[in-house]
Amino acid sequence: MPAITSEAQFETEIVAHLVRHSGWLEGHDSGYDAHLALFCEDAVFWVKETQPESWGKFCFNHPRDADAVFCKRLAEELDRKGTLQVLRKGFKDINATFRMAQFAPANGLNEKTLADYDRNRLRVVRQVYYSEHNRRSIDLVFFVNGIPVATSELKTDTTQPVQNAIHQYRVDRPPVDTRTKAKEPLLQFGKRALVHFAVSCDEVWMTTHLQGPKTFFLPFNRGTEDGGAGNPSNPHGYATSYLWEDVLRKDVWMLLLGKYLHVERSEKEDPVTGKKATREILLFPRFHQFDAVRKILAATRAEGAGGNFLVQHSAGSGKSNTIGWLAYQLASLHDDLDQKIFDSVIVVTDRRVLDSQLQDTIYQLDHQHGVVQKIDENSRQLADALNSAKPIIITTIQKFPYILRQVSELGERRFAIIIDEAHSSQSGKTAHSLRRALSSGVLVNGEETDSAEENGGEDEISGEDVVATLVASRKRPPNASYYAFTATPKPKTIELFGRPPRADLPASDDNKPEAFHVYSMRQAIEEKFILDVLTNYVTYSVFWKLSQVGEDREVEAGKASKVIARYAKLHPTNITQKVAIIIEHFREKVMHKIGGRAKAMVVTDSRLAAVRYKLALDKYLKAQGYTDCKALVAYSGTITDAESGVDKAGEGDLNERHQRDDRIQADFATDEYRVLLVANKFQTGFDQPLLHSMYVDKRLAGVLAVQTLSRLNRTCPGKEETFVLDFVNKSQDILEAFTPYYRTATLSGVSDPNIPHRLKDKLDAVGVYLPAEVETFVRALMARNGSQAVLQAQLKPAADRYRVLAPEAQELFRTDLSTFLRAYEFLSQIIPYEDPGLETLYWYAKALLPRLQPQVESDDLRLEDSLTLTHLRIQKRGEMAIRLEGTEAEPLEPMTDAGSGAGHENVKAPLSLIVSKLNDLFSGDLSDADLIGYATHLIGKMSENEELREQARANDTVGQFAKGDYRKTLKDSVIDAMQSHQQMAEQALKQVDTFNGLAELLVDAVYRRLRGERPDVGI
Repeated sequence: MPAITSEAQFETEIVAHLVRHSGWLEGHDSGYDAHLALFCEDAVFWVKETQPESWGKFCFNHPRDADAVFCKRLAEELDRKGTLQVLRKGFKDINATFRMAQFAPANGLNEKTLADYDRNRLRVVRQVYYSEHNRRSIDLVFFVNGIPVATSELKTDTTQPVQNAIHQYRVDRPPVDTRTKAKEPLLQFGKRALVHFAVSCDEVWMTTHLQGPKTFFLPFNRGTEDGGAGNPSNPHGYATSYLWEDVLRKDVWMLLLGKYLHVERSEKEDPVTGKKATREILLFPRFHQFDAVRKILAATRAEGAGGNFLVQHSAGSGKSNTIGWLAYQLASLHDDLDQKIFDSVIVVTDRRVLDSQLQDTIYQLDHQHGVVQKIDENSRQLADALNSAKPIIITTIQKFPYILRQVSELGERRFAIIIDEAHSSQSGKTAHSLRRALSSGVLVNGEETDSAEENGGEDEISGEDVVATLVASRKRPPNASYYAFTATPKPKTIELFGRPPRADLPASDDNKPEAFHVYSMRQAIEEKFILDVLTNYVTYSVFWKLSQVGEDREVEAGKASKVIARYAKLHPTNITQKVAIIIEHFREKVMHKIGGRAKAMVVTDSRLAAVRYKLALDKYLKAQGYTDCKALVAYSGTITDAESGVDKAGEGDLNERHQRDDRIQADFATDEYRVLLVANKFQTGFDQPLLHSMYVDKRLAGVLAVQTLSRLNRTCPGKEETFVLDFVNKSQDILEAFTPYYRTATLSGVSDPNIPHRLKDKLDAVGVYLPAEVETFVRALMARNGSQAVLQAQLKPAADRYRVLAPEAQELFRTDLSTFLRAYEFLSQIIPYEDPGLETLYWYAKALLPRLQPQVESDDLRLEDSLTLTHLRIQKRGEMAIRLEGTEAEPLEPMTDAGSGAGHENVKAPLSLIVSKLNDLFSGDLSDADLIGYATHLIGKMSENEELREQARANDTVGQFAKGDYRKTLKDSVIDAMQSHQQMAEQALKQVDTFNGLAELLVDAVYRRLRGERPDVGI
């Protein structure tokens, strides 16, 4: 190949740009001291230029060859403290104190600081012979004031790919010389070069820790235009030119060294020995993290307080660190007039490790304690932190309503609110108060309540729902900026926190709000930070048939259909057979994965289902003698189930050692427990890298499907794939749920701004409230010395009128009123209505709605005694890889048709008819031969023959009937029966899970028949 395509040419062009445009000097290998791993000329020049007094003291203390002594002392300090600490905090020698770098100040008030910042010497040296023990050279080494901070090996894609540079670092750049076993100073972790770049024309990869063949490299690529891994084409040059044209630009590189790189220390306890080991990782931001923070800071500096920023970063993006870097820099951000933009930065999160991470990071960066205040007590602690302008405040979603109120009241101060809203969900007693905000518009004071919902309302409330509702429920204060992080933004989140491309125009269908920054699921998967959870997806179909027993009766059709379906789903036979499938599959196909440590999650659709699953699973494990896959169950609140003999049982009552909450997570992380059964709890926001497989027995759709299945996507050594077995959902539905978030979530349009007007017209027409009542109520509410008696006097007449409406009219009015509240709360944040009629109805409706809650029916529809499960078959539907590549995402739908519903009449029908229709719907191709005995099958098949039926009716005696087609029909039925039973026998003999499931299914009926009792299943 011509020289123009060589690595030397590539190297020349990079260095030329750094010297001409990016503020670097070029050096020669002759100036590099391989023993000290320093470019001594620059180190001495820096201290002489910027700290002449300290240099004078040093020369007095070391009169002979001060330059050489200084470099030796510098090397000693680097070996002892590491490069980052020496660059940021300097070192001392007797009575002389030296700074080894000056980072950009937060403002321009100190001229000496600015001058020293300009004097920083950044030097790049080509072909550095770094070792005293061999003649190997590194393509590029980068120095700051004589201290090496980075290296780079280059490859051109016309000759070698970037993987060859990675291989070169792993094999040919050992931190310890392979022959002499002497350490190579330049390559020691954290002691000299902090990051090593493998660079080709197309890609950049990096590592901060060279460990020979075990060295782990991370991509430092921008991502393609359609959300994939790698880099987009550059019409003006190399696809990787951003590295030397931007990242290595003098001011940007000093920013990275000063405010991003830090050492993360984690402590891990050996579960067997109890010994604790500390692990250190030097964090260098991935490109999307650095890019997101820089762009957010630049926009905030230009716009000031009051902006919105939606950051759609996938799982595996490192959101905790991105939030930490952003919070730290927002806390000291100044505008162009050198005025501090924010008094406090508030981080709303449920990541328990984030506060300790932030504390440690900020201490490394600034050597200051007390910058971060964690709110772990009550609202008074939060109020004190806000009033005293603590730089960074970390709190939880439960305190978010209080934060909004305080921020509004402290109007003279400015706040940055970082919301990690989608990390976890709220359930149980925590959700009790939050659910009120979501369903009725009645806000809470931010304190947790003590009452837990024991029945109903089992679905978790996502943090995203909480934040969106609470933000929308209050006029957005102009003194606060919002920075919302989520992997799966819902339409309301995009409209609240997204930014339209044309910021000077209002949001519209042609100017739709969008995320400010995106790191897509696709890129995370392709860069191998998360696994594709749809690669191994198996769906099962459950066929069942019921019969109605006892006296027939009329019941409400809609409610009865739900009760009947639930009866079939929770039937012990159904759950027992699913448990057998799950456990046998897990033991045969899963548990040996990840070095024998793989775990599984079983997702159930209710607390009752979770309880029955746990009892059935424990029973099955005991019956089979399995001791290697013990299970834990997790759900909120308590449950009573007479059929299972359970009375007000919480999760701790069903777990072996009474584990609950955090203890469940901790024990599940050990090798003792392999299966976790969940009912909403831990279904989202739960990170366990050893989680390999998921067994789904719950309807999943939209964001919930993505968040639930994404519990599997965490990576760890030895984990190469995941597995999903789904009893409920279709593969196409799951594909449709994932597609919008595979690249970038977008809106199909914006919410219809006229929804509140239409809803108000509809509500007014019902006549439940009178205009005079609404006006009087609002005047009393806003009066300085208002009376509650006046308020209640305007509400009770409306409630009384509501009570005389027909039940279906009540339900429709209550739904429309609640929808009006949510719609107006949300839309009034993005649309200036300035309509007194809407505003007064809003305040009146907030107070009226709690009075309209439906009365709890004392007699729930109970049909268990009127039903029996006669047939059940669980059959594999398909095994596939659900492919997201090449799919086109449908945009997410905003709010457009709220309040368009009409009331429905509760239609009554005979129970027998409902059962028959449900059997037709759910039984599929299930015939009597599937589970009923051989003789019954023959009779059933012949009974289905219409010609034979006509012959039977035409002949008065059995003898006459037998002379017709009976024998021929019987022969056909015998042949059919032999075929079907042969297939069942082969399945049972060849598939362990089928055999065990069949055994478990029949054991109860066989046992009862032998005892002369009526079996549950009609066999």
